[in-house]
Amino acid sequence: MSNSAAEKGKIAWPDFIRKEFAANQFNGRVGTRLLSETERVRVWEIRLAPGERIGFHRHVLDYFWTAVTPGQARSHAEDGTIVEAVYSAGETRHFVYGKGEYKIHDLENVGDADLWFTTVEFLDSANAPLELGYGRHGEASSGRERLPSEA
Repeated sequence: MSNSAAEKGKIAWPDFIRKEFAANQFNGRVGTRLLSETERVRVWEIRLAPGERIGFHRHVLDYFWTAVTPGQARSHAEDGTIVEAVYSAGETRHFVYGKGEYKIHDLENVGDADLWFTTVEFLDSANAPLELGYGRHGEASSGRERLPSEA
C-alpha cells in the first residue's frame, strides 16, 4: 500500500486513534503484562474485557501468539487498514521480521467475552529489542484502556 493510500485510510480513524498512533508508534510493550523475560524470550499476556483495547505498539522481534480464549477483535494497522478478526481458542500465528522490518497496530476486544492471548517474542531476532517502560507489577504502562465513549 502506498503512503498516500495509508494516509487516506488513517483519515477514517477516530481522532483519538490517530493521535495515539502518532504518540506510540515506537512503543515496544506488545502485551498488557510481561509475564517472564530471559536472555532469549519475553512472554506477554494480553487480557482484554469487552470494550477494552491495548494501544498502538511496534513489533520488531520474531514472535508468535496463541489465543487462550475465543473472541473477536478489531485492529488498526500502520497502513491505515482496519482489520476485524475472530479467534478460536488455541489458534496460533507466527511472525518473522527481517532487519528493519516491523508492524505497528492496536487491538480492541469487540466481542462480548474476555479476550486472552499469550505472546512470545524472541530476543535473538534480526532487530534489536525495543526498550520497555513498566508500570507496577510488570504491567505495560500503556496497558488496557477503555474507549473514550465508555469512560
